[in-house]
Amino acid sequence: MSLTKAEDHPQVSRFCWQNLQVDPAPDFPAAELLREETVQETIYKRVFGEEVPLRPPRRYQVRVLKQLISRIEGAIEDWEVHGISDNLTSALSRLLSEPLPSETEAAQQRDYVVYHLSLLLPTQPTAADDNNSSPRINLLESRSLISASGTTGLRTWEAALHLGQYLCADPSPARNKRVLELGAGTGYLAVLCAKYLGSSHVIASDGSDEVVNHLAHSFFLNGLQDSTRATAMQLRWGHALVGTELDGALGKVDTVLGADITYDASVIPALVATLEDLATLFPGLTVLIAATERNRVTFESFLDVCGKRGFRVTHEPFPVPPRSEQNGPFYSDATPIHICRLHK
Repeated sequence: MSLTKAEDHPQVSRFCWQNLQVDPAPDFPAAELLREETVQETIYKRVFGEEVPLRPPRRYQVRVLKQLISRIEGAIEDWEVHGISDNLTSALSRLLSEPLPSETEAAQQRDYVVYHLSLLLPTQPTAADDNNSSPRINLLESRSLISASGTTGLRTWEAALHLGQYLCADPSPARNKRVLELGAGTGYLAVLCAKYLGSSHVIASDGSDEVVNHLAHSFFLNGLQDSTRATAMQLRWGHALVGTELDGALGKVDTVLGADITYDASVIPALVATLEDLATLFPGLTVLIAATERNRVTFESFLDVCGKRGFRVTHEPFPVPPRSEQNGPFYSDATPIHICRLHK
């Protein structure tokens, strides 16, 4: 098996992308692949090599490498024909040569996460992509942390990944449009629209100062730091927009996006009030809201408030694919995610 074929094999590519996304349960390639030298070198080159710019956190790398090497050992039937990559074993030794952070310390850290955009065609290599043409979004996240301020905006949630896939399949709500993302968090959707979906301008907004400050780094990691097409601003739901400084700062808005912003029933009235202001300011506005159904009562509350505010809600048919069919980004298929379009 040539190195080129190893790099292209779906199981190998899937495993590498899952690792870069820090997936808690990556799908290891089959034994007949793992014992091949070219496959092992491909995994090392794409995930664990020192030249990889955005590697997963150290504790995660150690856990996966130990499992990987154990699986390779179990896959080898003839040690005169196959062996274990020196690069993989050296990578594990290198990681173990220094004390690993405790689980508590690791939970407080922000780590690099790379999301593969499987529904998009490869692009021309750029410096921001580190000469790799596979479309991806690079972020720095706190996967285990909800900050003291109560914000959940330091990690990317599954509804954002799903709404992103919806937009990749049909970019028309974003292409050549001015887009406002509410509750942007890490800015996943804003980066997607500005970098890959052809939006003329994207505003990533959030109510948290801390989150808004972090958005600049999200833009930097994706080569958008000098772009005039992506900006960040603070926008608190329920505060008046019409006739205020925010009204002027927004400019024209064609599309509003929001993902996993309906999880707290107490903020839904303020959220819908802001959506109503935006619909008043920008007639014909497209509003797409993605919601993970963690609590049916909360989701129904959002729909109820929308109805009382004069919105008509239609549900976009875009089911979460089975995890076995996902090639990036990867997320759970166990909980329904709704994508709603709001009309005034």
